[in-house]
Amino acid sequence: MTPDYNTPNYTRRDLLQYGVCIVSTALLTAGITTKVLDRDRKKILAEAPSCETSEITPEIALETLMLGNERFIKNKQKHPNQNVERIKEVATGQKPFAAVLGCADSRVPAEIIFDQGLGDIFVVRNAGNVVTSEEMGSLEFGALELGVKTIMILGHQKCGAVKATLDGNSVPGKIGSIIDAIKPAVKGKPTWEEAVIANVKLQIKQLKSSSVISQLIANDELKVVGSFYELETGKVKLIT
Repeated sequence: MTPDYNTPNYTRRDLLQYGVCIVSTALLTAGITTKVLDRDRKKILAEAPSCETSEITPEIALETLMLGNERFIKNKQKHPNQNVERIKEVATGQKPFAAVLGCADSRVPAEIIFDQGLGDIFVVRNAGNVVTSEEMGSLEFGALELGVKTIMILGHQKCGAVKATLDGNSVPGKIGSIIDAIKPAVKGKPTWEEAVIANVKLQIKQLKSSSVISQLIANDELKVVGSFYELETGKVKLIT
């Protein structure tokens, strides 16, 4: 029999992944909340990073991060995409489904706390998770060129950069540039935690001043969210 070269040669894995994308999108769109279906929904969404980025919505990208964090705090990590096969797969290109702007603090590694692997998250880090021109450009690149669907600005409990800003003491070298970026968030003598949250909101505002980011949001192609990481529990809480 002559082969039909016009028919795509999908493997069983390809078809399963494609089905995962379709079903997960449908479940989120429908807003299903019953316990049984919610359990199935979580199972489906756990596979979402294997979908093509173009088939992942901002909502799926965000929930995939949050479900990964849920696995992390329950010590039920799957450690996806952390093997030699994945190294070879992403060597030819990357299509991360989300981006995280986090603090450089050694206790807050994004891939670990969200239980993700190679090529899954586009990560930008600096002390105080501040949006400077360089960070904004990096996140614009992640969204526009790489296709990330959600950008999360991740603050954390007991952030040293925020504490230094609250203390108001003089600092050497270029540390002052970080403090200057955080200062507008600490007016009114907030508590340490309040200041961290205020800083996250400030940096979201800074990021949304980007014409690239704001246009993608307007087109429903991107979601920008803030969050707070608890050092004592490992839990990530969304900031509203």
